[in-house]
Amino acid sequence: MSDQSQVASRSAPAAAPRVLLLGATGTIGRATARALVEAGAEVVCPVRPRPDRETVAAAVDHEGALGGAKVRFASVTDRNSLVRDGLCGERFDAVVSCLASRSGAPKDAWAVDHRANLNALEAAREAGAGTFVLLSAICVQRPLLAFQQAKRTFEAELMASGLAYSIVRPTAFFKSLSGQIERVRQGKPFLVFGDGELTACKPISDEDLGRYIAACVFDESRHNQVLPIGGPGPAITPKDQGEALFRLLGRSPRFKHVPVALLDAIVGGLALLGRISPRLAEKAELARIGRYYATQSMLLLDPATGKYDAEATPSTGSDTLFAYYERVLNGEATVERGAHSVF
Repeated sequence: MSDQSQVASRSAPAAAPRVLLLGATGTIGRATARALVEAGAEVVCPVRPRPDRETVAAAVDHEGALGGAKVRFASVTDRNSLVRDGLCGERFDAVVSCLASRSGAPKDAWAVDHRANLNALEAAREAGAGTFVLLSAICVQRPLLAFQQAKRTFEAELMASGLAYSIVRPTAFFKSLSGQIERVRQGKPFLVFGDGELTACKPISDEDLGRYIAACVFDESRHNQVLPIGGPGPAITPKDQGEALFRLLGRSPRFKHVPVALLDAIVGGLALLGRISPRLAEKAELARIGRYYATQSMLLLDPATGKYDAEATPSTGSDTLFAYYERVLNGEATVERGAHSVF
């Protein structure tokens, strides 16, 4: 269930390791920062400066959301800025990267999912770090898209780096499966591709994933491994998601079925037009991302059969998607949409 490396596992950091956390302003990054601080780590988070905010006030805002982790303003896509303004000549025991491209478009993917992580890896080695924990994605098992290829390329470079590594490949996120809550609340049908059972996933919350990622810094048994991980409970299909929403609202389920062939036509048309327009070529890639998520399960892939295996997909945590839906409907939680949400 995990890829092994020939690199011998190094000792875990001391009881209070110094950790450089990248991608701390995302929802998973914030949860990981809080989990690291709670576990006793000294956490430094380089974040992008906000030109519309006074620096001190912006840092205070960030640090409050990050559980007390220290914020420094630096550009993670600029190696010089990361080293100068983020690491500041200090030593670190570990680097945790929760970086992810916002759109998944090729230029963005290679700049962030690959190059920014490579910058961090090179800087980490120079800063004395012995451990690198990477937030990747379970969809890289079938790397058909630019952002998946960028992630896989960096994964390979990390494995060959000589540092102890943990590559965490989570399944679907709650935020990426919540785009239709308001639609259903307004009385509209729930949209599904095909019969609504083409795919399945084991959704994981930001908090459960953050705790899992943070534990990789301390737990030697997770070093030099690729770690697929999902949330608790059985795998869930889009049809299951829709039925749960209607049940929570006390309504009879209503579905609108979208044929996958429609997505194929959109992708084909944009790809053709993209030959003469870079803007439309980018839109074609975004359409391919949508089709991928509409037709591929976010579960562990059995390489022998080429099929996804829900039973073999590891689980962690206690938060469930449907309990999250209930909190959103009750106004106790808000949805921060993922960049790669299908709807």
